[in-house]
Amino acid sequence: MKDRGQRDAAEIRAEWLDWSHSTKPADRPAAEAAISGLYRLIGLRPPRFHWVQSPLSAAVTVPPGGRALLPERSPVPPLAGRLSQLAMAFTADVDARIPPAVVRYIDGEVSAPLTNSAVLFRTALLEAHEEEDRRLTAWYNTLTFPWTAVFDAYRRVAGCGFDHEQLDLWISAFRSCGGWWPDEHVCLVSERPVAVHAEEAGRDGALRLHSATGPAIGYADGWGVYFWHGRLVPAWVVTDPCAARIRRERNVEVRRCAIENLGWAAYIEQARLRLLATAPDPGNPGSELRLYHWHQQSRVLLAVNGSLERDGTRRRYGLVVPPWVDDPVAAAAWTYGLTPDQYSLLARRT
Repeated sequence: MKDRGQRDAAEIRAEWLDWSHSTKPADRPAAEAAISGLYRLIGLRPPRFHWVQSPLSAAVTVPPGGRALLPERSPVPPLAGRLSQLAMAFTADVDARIPPAVVRYIDGEVSAPLTNSAVLFRTALLEAHEEEDRRLTAWYNTLTFPWTAVFDAYRRVAGCGFDHEQLDLWISAFRSCGGWWPDEHVCLVSERPVAVHAEEAGRDGALRLHSATGPAIGYADGWGVYFWHGRLVPAWVVTDPCAARIRRERNVEVRRCAIENLGWAAYIEQARLRLLATAPDPGNPGSELRLYHWHQQSRVLLAVNGSLERDGTRRRYGLVVPPWVDDPVAAAAWTYGLTPDQYSLLARRT
């Protein structure tokens, strides 16, 4: 039974990951039927629907007979809060019914691998707006898929009983369109992206958004969101990284991503970092360690990877080391938590 449950959980996880990265055109009739059903659950008649090409279009569109999605002092349509409360009440009721052993199993097999993708897609939705707002985040937590996927797994793997009608409506709404923003009379609904680029992020099958050539998530109207190995970044990090922009960037993680894309060797050359010392690399015979002054708080050690890349070359990469390290071998040893003498005894590092 356990083996069967693991197979079922793996299939559910893979199925939901496929849906989360889908670029299929929206199923408009299915989306409108599901959203209308959720409206009915809070005592409202189905709204009129106004479709847009992306979350950014939703943020700037005033639908006919409606109002702006994000007026200055009301970042989220009030109806979104009521629907979020509906979902929260539903999840609380189901949580009270599910045995703890089932919760732990589903969290490990289904929830954890999906969470990364969900957080990133929520970030992409929020990126359409200038500032993240607590109420907006709460609505996007409702829109993103892990909770619906987990409850779907509860039902399919453990056979747990609860309000299947409401769950089916939420699942259908997620699988039929992109984001949606409910108001009493008009509901704005976004098409799905036309391009999604991701890479494997771990052994559990989780994915993270990444593209080295353009937006990791792109929409038909030209709007897109850029990610570098799972990190949300400004477009220039992917399309035009350079030392001047890196120097002006205040966010440490954004700087790291830009340097990684540009390449440490190119960055060192463009930034004209001052070479402090060089030394043969005792952990990688035939290669050289080069220590550069970066700024007052740190230095950069340029090293050569001990392992071959797929094309047969060895990648050069930079490591940030403390400002008090003056010797390249000592700097390399510091990155391993070793003394220079201990590092020198390494047969070959990787």
